[in-house]
Amino acid sequence: MLILFNIHYMAPCTDELFVNVKNADGSVEAHRMTQWQDGCWRCELRFEPKGVELLDYYYSVQRMDNVLRAEWTTQAHRIDIGQTGLAQYTVYDTWIDIPHDTYLYSSAYTQCINRRGKQTVYRRTTPSVLRLKVRAPQLRGFERLVLVGSHPVLGEWHLDRAVPCVEQAPNEWVCDIDAEYTATEELEYKFVAVKESDVFDSPMWETGENRRVTMPRMRRGEIVEYELQQAFFEIWNVRKAGTLVPVFSLRTEGSFGVGDFGDLKKMVDWVAYTGQRILQVLPINDTTITHTWTDSYPYSCISIFALHPQYVDLRQLPPLADKEKARQMESLCKELNALPQIDYERVNNAKHEYLQLLYQQEGRQTMASAEYKKWFDEEQRWLVPYAQYCFLRDSSGTADFTQWHGNEQWQETDRAQLSNPRTKAYKQVAFYYYVQYVLATQMRAAHQYARQKRVILKGDIPIGVHRQGCDVWQEPRYFNLNGQAGAPPDEFSINGQNWGFPTYNWEEMLKDGCLWWVRRFQNMQKYFDAYRIDHVLGFFRIWEIPRHSVHGLLGQFQPSLGLTAEEIEAYGLHFRRGRFTRPYITKEILESIFGEERAQYVRDTFLDPYKEGLYLPKAEYDTQRKVEALVEDVNLRDGLYTLLSDVLFIADTRNPELYHPRIAAQHAYIYKTLLSESDRNCFNRLYDDYYYHRNTQYWYKEAMKKLPRLVEATRMLVCAEDLGMIPECVPTVMEELRILSLEVQSMPKEMGRQFGRPENYPYRSVCTIDSHDMPTLRMWWDEDFNRAQDFYSTVLGRRDDAPHPLPAWLARDIMSRNLQSASMLCVLSLQDWLAISEKLRLPDAGAERVNIPANPRHYWRYRMHLNIEDMMKEQRFCDDIAEMITQSGR
Repeated sequence: MLILFNIHYMAPCTDELFVNVKNADGSVEAHRMTQWQDGCWRCELRFEPKGVELLDYYYSVQRMDNVLRAEWTTQAHRIDIGQTGLAQYTVYDTWIDIPHDTYLYSSAYTQCINRRGKQTVYRRTTPSVLRLKVRAPQLRGFERLVLVGSHPVLGEWHLDRAVPCVEQAPNEWVCDIDAEYTATEELEYKFVAVKESDVFDSPMWETGENRRVTMPRMRRGEIVEYELQQAFFEIWNVRKAGTLVPVFSLRTEGSFGVGDFGDLKKMVDWVAYTGQRILQVLPINDTTITHTWTDSYPYSCISIFALHPQYVDLRQLPPLADKEKARQMESLCKELNALPQIDYERVNNAKHEYLQLLYQQEGRQTMASAEYKKWFDEEQRWLVPYAQYCFLRDSSGTADFTQWHGNEQWQETDRAQLSNPRTKAYKQVAFYYYVQYVLATQMRAAHQYARQKRVILKGDIPIGVHRQGCDVWQEPRYFNLNGQAGAPPDEFSINGQNWGFPTYNWEEMLKDGCLWWVRRFQNMQKYFDAYRIDHVLGFFRIWEIPRHSVHGLLGQFQPSLGLTAEEIEAYGLHFRRGRFTRPYITKEILESIFGEERAQYVRDTFLDPYKEGLYLPKAEYDTQRKVEALVEDVNLRDGLYTLLSDVLFIADTRNPELYHPRIAAQHAYIYKTLLSESDRNCFNRLYDDYYYHRNTQYWYKEAMKKLPRLVEATRMLVCAEDLGMIPECVPTVMEELRILSLEVQSMPKEMGRQFGRPENYPYRSVCTIDSHDMPTLRMWWDEDFNRAQDFYSTVLGRRDDAPHPLPAWLARDIMSRNLQSASMLCVLSLQDWLAISEKLRLPDAGAERVNIPANPRHYWRYRMHLNIEDMMKEQRFCDDIAEMITQSGR
């Protein structure tokens, strides 16, 4: 078969166009095109289908061996070549950039909101065909596309004789016109959106003038395809509502003390029942390090692929053959499920024991099935190292792989033994294979169930991984283990946040096209149709904290453009390295921090005299980690932390000749006591320029090296948490890549505003009142009475005193205003939904908090206090939510 690719593209003489054909194995073959007229490019390709029916490809522009520009690859071009007797396929394409309505091509829309069922492959029925291809992403799930026009073949403008179009790819429709009856004629036509059930029930004609096409001369057995400009219809942008709740927080009548993948289905039922379309959850990856409650932190995964065993729904598994053990487990299930919060250790120990018993009972049969073997082949790349990691962790009693003598790093040579059921090595790890198979099967079923209910399951991709996790053990080259990821100070944590994760070695990751991240995203699409990128700012730059630090104040953005001593001097500040980069400790500062009596003890115990009136920490106390290990008194320890972070500049971790102004240095004693007013002014100018302007273009380029590859790796709807200290370039990147931003009314992005204005939020955004890291609406309302009064008066326009605690009617008013925002999605926490009911809300608002970011050892154990089954029966509550959503146009 001969395929002729044609495209019009104006390029300078130094550039060439290539057509890149995707093979069945995922590889891409690039074919050079020839410019036969000004701007007209062509490529002839001899192709033998050999079982291939659909051919996907995209165009790119290259100069020498460098790709300057490429089309939107998530959904570029597709042709159907699996037709009998087809000799030649000629296509005339148009260049496809990332569209503004990218979200309509996401599986969140094509598989959930606008779900139309299985796609049909088009097959020609005549010897010669003119194929018209058009994109119509606005069509809703109950609509299809037809073509009607002036010629008898096109129905002479009668809808009952219109030519049906077939959706050959998401939102991409093709229509075949018999060339034998229309040769060389000019045809006038339009596309019409009609209902599946009745073409005469409210048909919608595309906007704009009638389209025209002149039939080309064609040979027998040829298809000529014209790719047309998008069809637009008078269909408004959809806005949808949803709920945020961690899976572990779910509760049903039969769950085992923690939410599970079976409970997730019941939550989908409630979401759909109340007219919502999104169910957002927190990360569900395995976080098991110590088998204690400290593993409850869902953002510290040990594997970006493995699911957490606590989410297994035991009700979906065969019953235990041991009747006495089954009775004991049933009793324990009821006991744990009656607890107000999660007992992480008891729940996970019990589920682990249950799964061990079931594995001994059912494992051999399950793992002999064709379904299991297929799954193992697909997942073995990550699964085998993960299972070996788990075995070594549990058998050695530690996750610190530096102590696994002979196994300090994953050895690829071990894979064969670990994959062979006849070996001892396989038998040692097979249990972990079995557990992950059960989890994957249940989570995929929950995903499909949500799609059938037209509910978008939205997952969460943490920015980091545990430094002792399987990912680091398997591929350490991707990580910088001498640093800790975190966040600079904010209103939630005045000392910044230290998450403890290793930072990424982006230089190494970029060498293979960020394959680690691509695989991570592609694995996630097996379970979700939308995702939230946790701390998307980390793809621009990450706040990297030295290993010797506990707090985040001594961190620096990496990568970033540090300052030379000469550049600092250029701001008018005389740079003194020894003075500005060492802790500035005087008698007065010590008395201010510790009090006059204790200051003497601190001087004698922890400090050495340095110069007249100045002190330096003793060597055994000169880092925060050393202090943490040796000092038990919390107040004393925090005071020493403050001393050690009291510097004006921090040397760059990669180049000691470069410096970064210490974050929030204006609150440091060195700033207040050492600098003159003139020096403070100079420092402030330097500080503002460094943090808000100097790195803008640099960080833009850094983000564009990484994020485009990840955004186009899947069809999931891309959302991002873009809160915090936001560089100027972030909105630009988000717009270019069509990533949905996060908008929180209490954290406005408009300068000078105390509260955000939901009516002004961008359409491509997610509106919410709070996240898992924030106090719930009820907690926020009572945290600061003055701020609540400002909100009550300025936002709600009320003149009386704000009531406390927050009454249900007022919670409903605040939530309704957020639902009416311009944002595409409005996702509210389950706790906030419950706040609109005086009957159902938890009496203690403080017990609804999911996480406290300022506490790195927070116990993640919040669980909804009522069963989902009982919540479904609260008709007034459910009807109230449905009414709020309907009234908001969602």
